Amino acid sequence: MRASTSILRLLAAAALALCPGCGPNRTLPMRMSWDADAAVPPLGCVPDLDGRIEARELEPSIGTPVSFLFGPEGEAREVDLAGVERGGGTRRWDLGADYSTDSVARIEAVDPAVQWYAATFPTAEVAVPTEPSGGVVALYRLDEGAFSLLGLASREMDPPEGRTLLPYATPIVLFQLPLEPGRAWVSTADVSGTLRGLPYAGRDTYESRVPAMGELVLPDLTFTQAMRVATRVTISPSAGAPVVRRQSTFVFECFGQVAGVTARDGDDVEDFTLAAEMRRFGL
Repeated sequence: MRASTSILRLLAAAALALCPGCGPNRTLPMRMSWDADAAVPPLGCVPDLDGRIEARELEPSIGTPVSFLFGPEGEAREVDLAGVERGGGTRRWDLGADYSTDSVARIEAVDPAVQWYAATFPTAEVAVPTEPSGGVVALYRLDEGAFSLLGLASREMDPPEGRTLLPYATPIVLFQLPLEPGRAWVSTADVSGTLRGLPYAGRDTYESRVPAMGELVLPDLTFTQAMRVATRVTISPSAGAPVVRRQSTFVFECFGQVAGVTARDGDDVEDFTLAAEMRRFGL
């Protein structure tokens, strides 16, 4: 596989693997005796449906497994990203089809500070697998103005397929915050290091915008006010031709990413109709 194609797939997945388990850690505590007079603890994040998503509504949670439905590699699926107009500038997207070929994967964020790649990503706040196998993770940072991708690393220092360690010279802004309809931004950064044991260098450009918000239908539940972030990723390796891939991510307050679809390589249309990859939040 060409290096540019390989890095494109990893980076496209990294742009979709966002903020699993946003909000408080929901691992079960040790059971204690019931105290009827105890105060009910407040939820860490409650969607307020105010038409925007701020940094406080994208706080990642470490160690909280989240279920996603994944389609098999190579199976193209029809999607309607334009959606249906609902009035008031909102739309309705239906990604609720039930596919017998879907599989369920549990995605769990880890603390990058205690991993082998910690020194390369000192400002990273969370590491998230880019694919169900979990062999490669993406490193992210959240601040008041942006949710950013810092680079990629293999989960293990020296896996059989070879080490991956690809830090960006400057962070790639995946979400410019607050997210709200009409926002648009471009983020470009050089990247160099090792990709599956081989040297790699290039420049990546992410052109993103929020074309609309609205109701998103998934197989297990419906989100009433999801933001669609449409992104055009251009991977320009130092040797070889650039490769372009379109993708759309759906984001909801306090949940983070709830769905993501990626077009086939070369399908350079924002509202593409065939998805090469699809992941959807599940129960």
